[in-house]
Amino acid sequence: QVQLVESGGGLVQPGGSLRLSCAASGSIFTIYSVSWYRQTPGKERELVASITSGGSTNYADSVKGRFTISRDNAKTTVYLQMNSLKPEDTAVYYCRLARTWGQGTQVTVSS
Repeated sequence: QVQLVESGGGLVQPGGSLRLSCAASGSIFTIYSVSWYRQTPGKERELVASITSGGSTNYADSVKGRFTISRDNAKTTVYLQMNSLKPEDTAVYYCRLARTWGQGTQVTVSS
């Protein structure tokens, strides 16, 4: 059974940067795609970015050019580098591997 633990969230000013981490336990990490989602109150969870086992990436239009997803299979960790943050990026960010979700980490972009 895989477990996911996110970290790296916090409060940042508009234009700032954060790097989220998603640490996975379990040996299946290297064969699965991993995705980052985000959710704000009253809205559905939306896909932000994903990365396949081979390293191919996909991004939501709203974050293209600002966010970068990457993975370190040796550390069984996926990262989300978020630059040029905007107030509308404020949300709880979750990582997902197969049917497993992490607990989420809050990102707040505000001056």
